Amino acid sequence: MATGLEQPWAVEPLPGGDVLVTEKPGRMRIVSAKGDLGPPIVGVPAVDARGQGGLLDVALSPNFAADRTIYWSYAEPRRGGNGTTVARGVLSPDRRSLEQVRVILRTIPTYDGTKHYGSRLAFGPDGMLYVTTGERSDTPMRVHAQRLDNHLGKVLRIHPDGSVPKDNPFVGQPNALPEIWTLGHRNIQAAAFDPEGRLWVVEHGTRGGDELNLIVKGKNYGWPLVAYGEEYSGEPIAGAVTARPGFEQPVYYWDPVIAPSGAQFYTGDAFPAWRGSLFVGSLKERRLVRLVLVNDRVAGEEHLLADRRQRVRDVRQGAGGELYVVTDKGNGELWKIVPKQSPGDISSKSSDKLSAVRRHDGADR
Repeated sequence: MATGLEQPWAVEPLPGGDVLVTEKPGRMRIVSAKGDLGPPIVGVPAVDARGQGGLLDVALSPNFAADRTIYWSYAEPRRGGNGTTVARGVLSPDRRSLEQVRVILRTIPTYDGTKHYGSRLAFGPDGMLYVTTGERSDTPMRVHAQRLDNHLGKVLRIHPDGSVPKDNPFVGQPNALPEIWTLGHRNIQAAAFDPEGRLWVVEHGTRGGDELNLIVKGKNYGWPLVAYGEEYSGEPIAGAVTARPGFEQPVYYWDPVIAPSGAQFYTGDAFPAWRGSLFVGSLKERRLVRLVLVNDRVAGEEHLLADRRQRVRDVRQGAGGELYVVTDKGNGELWKIVPKQSPGDISSKSSDKLSAVRRHDGADR
């Protein structure tokens, strides 16, 4: 659908067929339904784009048609380092700038590092904004995922204005930050609500330990005390075992890993056979992964678009049941996936290009 994007990180369909895309260096653009790449939207705050940082996820307000409000997460440069921050702003009527920009969540602590920011944004059926974070990767920082006095390695839950819901599980608990919904996560770069309104996350593990988790209020998902896999060096994860009482087990884990990024439960009509499937982007294996879930367990895994050999950073469903995908590279691409048409149905080379879907079954799972 479009090329020339610089390390796109998130894709969000807009009403009418246009698509909003973030680029890691700090730009937000609109790609028209015809594939025209718009100029950078003015008003995006500065980002720290070193390493895994930069402009990250983007989400539309549930009332976007009326309020034109956009939410985004980014690695914010700060005195002494950086941190994952969430802001919101109103898209101008001409869609060229952001107005009334305001930070609604600034995670703590600040850290001078370049890895594991998270971060996905997802509005729940309860109207709340769920924010995922990473634990900043470095060994001394990992302990923060198990502590309630910080935002690292957590799923957070806030009102759209940034205030704290009174029914969050740790509200009023001494030395606990009230935004915390769950803890014990490593680096969540994929989050999606299923048709039943439940939140699922897919998080980067170590070597042999990417996880799919069903998120339940107040639960502890173990990192770094409970984990599958081993360090990238091949050494064991110090102090970790695969199970402990009081910690949640993943629904599924990958070994070898896929390096997941972006997730979408499919609910559309364009691909009836895919309804209920969870799509996950893969950075390491360079493909789009489809998970078939039966009774909250993974019953099948299909690998798509593997022949294109591109790092899939995000996947979202459009209003017509199409899927939008962005690829993570210097000349990043935006793909639109629709059902393959017969030759007689194809009216132009453009529609032929958009309908091309290739499949790769089962390898490396």
